[in-house]
Amino acid sequence: MASTAELKAAVADSLENSGKLEQLRAKVRAGIYDAIEGPQETALPLSRDNLIINELIREYLLFNGYRNTLSVLLPEARQPQTAPFDRGMLANMLGVAQDSNTDKVPLLYALVAEQNQGHHPH
Repeated sequence: MASTAELKAAVADSLENSGKLEQLRAKVRAGIYDAIEGPQETALPLSRDNLIINELIREYLLFNGYRNTLSVLLPEARQPQTAPFDRGMLANMLGVAQDSNTDKVPLLYALVAEQNQGHHPH
């Protein structure tokens, strides 16, 4: 029969290998932030620019599988849990042309690629 220490180690390894431990850590960090910051009723509303920037970051995090980071970002940034803009609207706001290349990647990538095309190293 396994000892308590061996059982703890096996559970910890299993949680670590499955990614569940990092999810739990992210939820704890988000909970700690909420407990420290308290209710946000008196917080200023997010500006339109901040909403747009946060949505670009949300799309980037989701694309790259950074869901734990996103779970901390949303409450800390006071960003709505449901995206306030769909991708097409966001692309239109930013003047990003949607095509078969830009549709496959987050808008941040398209913005960076667009910026890099306009600047050539000396």
